[in-house]
Amino acid sequence: MKVLIADDSSMSRKLVLRSLPESLAADVAQASNGVEVMAAYHAGQVELLFLDLTMPVMDGFQTLAALKHEDANVVTVVISADIQPRARQRALELGAAAFVAKPVTAQAVFEALHLTGVL
Repeated sequence: MKVLIADDSSMSRKLVLRSLPESLAADVAQASNGVEVMAAYHAGQVELLFLDLTMPVMDGFQTLAALKHEDANVVTVVISADIQPRARQRALELGAAAFVAKPVTAQAVFEALHLTGVL
């Protein structure tokens, strides 16, 4: 499975990477903003996306909207420190399959992957 972890913080990307279950046969790439996510999507390199909401250049909400506009077939798990109900609702309305609060844990990632049907 082609996995992309998108977060402007390299530390956060590493935490998500370490939280991926071993049972997920993944080819993992990383991005630091939504423009990089969209480039990877157009190159056919994204099936599962872990997406932060707060990023420079193109944030997570803008990225979700762009993917929705293109009717993208990408399972998106939002991982964000913004745990306000409105942020969660907006992310889900824009097509996120699951929402995980930061700091991310292996258990939360595992549960999100089960919720989305990836595992």
